[in-house]
Amino acid sequence: MFWQSLRLGATESGLGGPQRGVIPGFICLILGTGLSLSGTLASKAQYAPLANRSYNPWQYASFPVENFQTYTSGFGYRTSPTNGTRQFHYGLDLAAPLGSYIRNWWAGRIVELSDHTACGTMIRVQSGEWQHIYCHLMGRVEVYQGQRVLLDQEGGIILQEGQDLPVGARIGRVGMTGRTTGPHLHWGLKHNGEYIDPARVLQAMYLPAAL
Repeated sequence: MFWQSLRLGATESGLGGPQRGVIPGFICLILGTGLSLSGTLASKAQYAPLANRSYNPWQYASFPVENFQTYTSGFGYRTSPTNGTRQFHYGLDLAAPLGSYIRNWWAGRIVELSDHTACGTMIRVQSGEWQHIYCHLMGRVEVYQGQRVLLDQEGGIILQEGQDLPVGARIGRVGMTGRTTGPHLHWGLKHNGEYIDPARVLQAMYLPAAL
């Protein structure tokens, strides 16, 4: 099963544990159709240590956005909010106030930066068999001395392709670049080249007993 295949934990990479977004244990996960979480609980999402959690290989992963508010669109078929057509949504949308920082889910290397697609300003990170994609970020991508660089000067973010990232690092800010109707992070995950439901990964991170 895919959640048993993470072999590059932060302890192995020597990067140490990140700060993680703690979501209450009774989060309601509706796989394939998105996630639901009461507004009160969502507003209390915060970063905290894991001293009270049993060990599992996912405990070093980082929740991908600060100031999380709610999930607005899950993985799977949906009606497009921009043109009304039925389409497959290859990720999970996490709403947060404009300018909220985005954190790197797992230690890895930046393999792509772009800002010319419906994804808007985007970062793609490779972590072994996994790829994680972050869309609709603030800032722009430029080419400097032959190297693609993401610049968000107001947020203090400067990244370049090929750069290694520790888990939990701030890598961008929630924006509205690309095709979007409101500020959110579109978070995509691939395992061995195939898209998977990020909700299942969050479930593995916070409800290991359920798997």
